[in-house]
Amino acid sequence: MIFIVVKFTVRPERSEEWLTLVGDFTRSTRAEEGNIFFEWSRSVDDPNQFVLVEAFQNGAAEAHVTSEHFTTAIGWMPDVVATTPDVVSVQGVGGDGWGKMGEVSPR
Repeated sequence: MIFIVVKFTVRPERSEEWLTLVGDFTRSTRAEEGNIFFEWSRSVDDPNQFVLVEAFQNGAAEAHVTSEHFTTAIGWMPDVVATTPDVVSVQGVGGDGWGKMGEVSPR
């Protein structure tokens, strides 16, 4: 599995529309063969920052970055981001998605 986290800091005047702008990109990526998850969150500290957490089966990420929807998103994103996104990418992570946290369970 390849696990990727990307922080996108969006221009303040565009941040309220960010999740709408990435809507087609998100739906298309989730439909890709080999996509395990593709989830957006908004920072609680910076309302202009969005965090993308994504995972792909080994070998599937290459198809993602060469897809039409990825190319389209990369084409318009520079006009909306305020800074170059920060990324963490780890390949060869075990498992096939989310596991359960052992330290916390509902009472």
